[in-house]
Parts: sequence; C-alpha cells; structure tokens
Amino acid sequence: MLPGSKSVISLMLNYYPEEKQKFAEPKISKYAYGRDYHKVIKSMMKKLDVQLRAKVGDFVSRSFVDSAPIMDRAWAERAGLGWIGKNANLISRKSGSFFFLAEIVCDLELEYDSPIKDYCGTCTKCLDACPTRAIESPGVINSNKCISYLTIEFKGDLPVSYRKKMEGWAFGCDVCQDVCPWNRLSKSQSKFPAKEQVINNDVKTWLEMDEKSFNETFAGSAIRRTKHSGFKRNLEFLRSAQDLSD
Repeated sequence: MLPGSKSVISLMLNYYPEEKQKFAEPKISKYAYGRDYHKVIKSMMKKLDVQLRAKVGDFVSRSFVDSAPIMDRAWAERAGLGWIGKNANLISRKSGSFFFLAEIVCDLELEYDSPIKDYCGTCTKCLDACPTRAIESPGVINSNKCISYLTIEFKGDLPVSYRKKMEGWAFGCDVCQDVCPWNRLSKSQSKFPAKEQVINNDVKTWLEMDEKSFNETFAGSAIRRTKHSGFKRNLEFLRSAQDLSD
C-alpha cells in the first residue's frame, strides 16, 4: 500500500441518522440516507492531514476510505476501536456499529494502542435475525446470501428463492445491526443528514423514475452505485414479492 509505512491510524465516524424512513418499504440502508460517505470523509481526512503535519512535520502517507483492499475492520480492532462481532461488523462499547471506517497509512513511528476484548458473549441475535441466513457462523458471512451484497454488488437476476426473504430492502440491509444490543447506544449525528427524496418515497414512485431522474434524485448518494438498472431490478423484485403476498 505504501512502501516504508510504519503505522496505521484507524478512524471511525458515526452515521446513525437523525431521521428515519417515512415508509415501511422500500428500505434503504441507513448509511445511504445522506451524501456519499466517500466524498464527505475524504474531505475531512484532507483537513486532518493538514493538522497532523502542522503538529509533527512532514511525513509520507496515504488515506483510504473503503477505496482499496485494506483490512479496515482488522486494523480498527487492533487499534482498540472495537471488536469484530458475530455479524462481522466492528462494534464499539460506546457507540455500537453504525459508523464508517477510514485509515491513514504513514511512515511515522507511532505508539500503538491495544485491542479490546470481545463483548458479544453468548448473544446470537444477529445470526437468528438474518433473513437469508447469510451469517453462517459467528463472524462468517456468505456474501452470496447477504441482502446487502445482492442489492448493491450483485449484477445478475436476484434468486427467486429469496423473493419472500428480502423484507423490503432495496439497497443494502441493516437487520444484523438493528438487532444488536450494542446499537441501543447509537446516537444520531448531523454530518450525514438524510435526504428527503431518500427517506420519503415508495416503490411505485421510484419505479416510475427513468435513468435521468434516478441520477438527479440520487446525485451525490451511495445509491447510485447500483445504477438505475440495478435499483429498478431490486424494486421490481420487491413488487413481485408484494404481488405474491396480496
């Protein structure tokens, strides 16, 4: 990643929203309610870089915001920011798991922090609640079953066998985090304010969007990662599930 690097500075930023979705579905993962986190955090990290250099002098570094195959949760765990839970998310005793991770890899010799213990205990709420049983064992996620992967990264037709298992999710899935007892500590923030066009719409309205409307509606949003075709596929899949239940 960076020749000569000696330290990794792990960072976390809460994204728990102040407002929730108005309709029961289509559901959007909370991290996508507001502006694309990549852009927001990169801007914040540039300011942090300037502040660090003002204090310690010049150094060589690279910053990452989910932008390279760097093991962000593993580094954050080693830095003592939390532990990797049974749902494979990093969990903090102070704020749960609704936060983004970022890293600064640098050639500075820094004093290292220590990992903390795992506080999941005997709890299995995330395993029990997963609609598609994607959490096959503690900390092990089968991405081919994961609703987040299926609705965002997967490019083919969604598995027909999952039609009644999607639970209304059109982009991502928060089930394993929503049921986690540690997320009772989650506190809302204002850095990623929810966009009205994201939290206040229904399947019918969004299905009527053409590609131009999609790009305008979700400008600056992580939802554009699916592209219009992928988002429409997800919505049509949800509607087919609704038709079956009617």
